Amino acid sequence: MASWYERHILPHLISCCCGCGAVTDQRRKILPRARGRVLELGFGAGHNLAYYDPAQVSEIVGVEPSPELRAIAARATRPAGLVVDLRDGIAEELPFPDASFDTVVSTFTLCTVRDQPRALAEARRVLKSGGRFCFAEHGSAPDAGVARWQRRLDPLWGKLFGGCHLTRPVSDAIGRQFAIASVEKAYLKGMPRIAGWIEVGEAVAA
Repeated sequence: MASWYERHILPHLISCCCGCGAVTDQRRKILPRARGRVLELGFGAGHNLAYYDPAQVSEIVGVEPSPELRAIAARATRPAGLVVDLRDGIAEELPFPDASFDTVVSTFTLCTVRDQPRALAEARRVLKSGGRFCFAEHGSAPDAGVARWQRRLDPLWGKLFGGCHLTRPVSDAIGRQFAIASVEKAYLKGMPRIAGWIEVGEAVAA
């Protein structure tokens, strides 16, 4: 059962952090590439909605396990005509048939799923052949000093931020399920380096 902190503080903390300007800039890079029927993993507070192109997207299906975040997402700003179906669910157990989506989107989600390889395998399963996996994620930094601090702080960070991990690989993990088509990697300006290594890109279901 969720604690008082998880119900009343954490959803707003996550919404604030994930909605800051530097993070929003990463969303803008990738979300306009989404096409057709879209599945969004870890829908969160709905921060992605404003950046989809309704002329290119027929429907967005979002899965989000937090009822508090789903309630915030229901009020999020979105373009006129954007069809959204928001459901309770987790990325590791997607309740959809094989090859049922044209695009899968994951933004700042792979850090918090309980089983990252399983979540990516499920994303590949529900994506059509040739479909796109669009991602913007933070993760394990390439610099030894930063990575060392990530490992030290990861347990405490996870407790404060709903199971978020600082030490997970991003494109290397995605590349085990998809063919990476493009990726940008850099430290996010204005963020502490331990949480600021960002990888943004697109992969293809081969």
